[in-house]
Amino acid sequence: MILILAPDTDRNSEEFVGLMAHLKNMNNIQTRMHEEIGNQQVLTEIYLVGDTATLSLNDMANLPCVDRAVRVSQEYRILGRHKDDQRPTHFDYNGVRFGQDTLNVFAGLCAVDTPEHVEQTMQALQQHGQTCTRMGAYKPRTNPYSFQGHGKSCLPWVFELAGQYGIKVVAMEITHESHIDEITEALKQTGDPTGVMLQIGTRNTQNFELLKHVGRQHRFPVLLKRGFGITLEESLNAAEYLASEGNRHVIFALRGMKTNMGDPHRNFVDFAQVPVLKRLTRMPVCIDPSHSVGTREQAPDGILDVSHVTAQGIIAGANMVLVDFHPDPPSALVDGPQALLMKELPYFLEDVKIAREAYLKRCELATQYE
Repeated sequence: MILILAPDTDRNSEEFVGLMAHLKNMNNIQTRMHEEIGNQQVLTEIYLVGDTATLSLNDMANLPCVDRAVRVSQEYRILGRHKDDQRPTHFDYNGVRFGQDTLNVFAGLCAVDTPEHVEQTMQALQQHGQTCTRMGAYKPRTNPYSFQGHGKSCLPWVFELAGQYGIKVVAMEITHESHIDEITEALKQTGDPTGVMLQIGTRNTQNFELLKHVGRQHRFPVLLKRGFGITLEESLNAAEYLASEGNRHVIFALRGMKTNMGDPHRNFVDFAQVPVLKRLTRMPVCIDPSHSVGTREQAPDGILDVSHVTAQGIIAGANMVLVDFHPDPPSALVDGPQALLMKELPYFLEDVKIAREAYLKRCELATQYE
């Protein structure tokens, strides 16, 4: 059960102290507290863990400071969208809003290679009004002899260039908890010119110790990719690992399922599950068309497969797009064949805009027939 307290509840007030004393004296009940600090108010939630089935919602809702009581109806206790709880939720990070009602595009390099390519990418993003990007410094690879990323050595100049070109958030995959410290130190050395969203890749979706470490830090939001060989439920439980350790600023990414049923695409595109995720959880939902499709092939209509599946995900309500671009794909050190060209960026963004407008019109239509 979740007790949602009245906004801006004072923890030093007599009512709050009385509430906590009452909860502490309840048999077989433990409490966990979470605080969301917004621009205009602070929202406190108290999670009751244990024998809550016999508790009356009305009785709990009438306790001091409590605005509403919600009974947890899903396995995903923290990130789940529970019965009778349709609150819109979001989080703000470094001036960028992330929620189930927003859309952000993270176009950039799957793997950082040269300062020149990073600068060319960020310059193009700035020219087209973009403030987010993806830049891979750490790259887990199937082949041990493949390029593994430049690691911490590239972080200072990547962050400096991000600040120079007004990039507010850089999505960056990590594969070990030590990478969090390396990113933190590089940001400090460069004067915190940008923000970082930690990305948990599909191979590490069930690396539970890594999930715990990432969840315990509250500075960086997290982009969790669905595991390519496990069920959606198992992947959502991985996201719950992050939240259970305290970090609720989590975005869930669909990146395609590993199966030959998706041939000739690299993976089986699973973007039809965007609305499923928004129904089951309160997390923003990201789509990764580049790793789903894996090529630059196009249909007879002249539209790239990557653009087609991107539109499918956005029309279904996706809130974030993670997509590969590169100034010179043939020289890319990782996934060059699937990267879009920088000259295709304005077309891609305009196509995204068309798909988003179609989604919003669909939402408006649905409300007219309620």
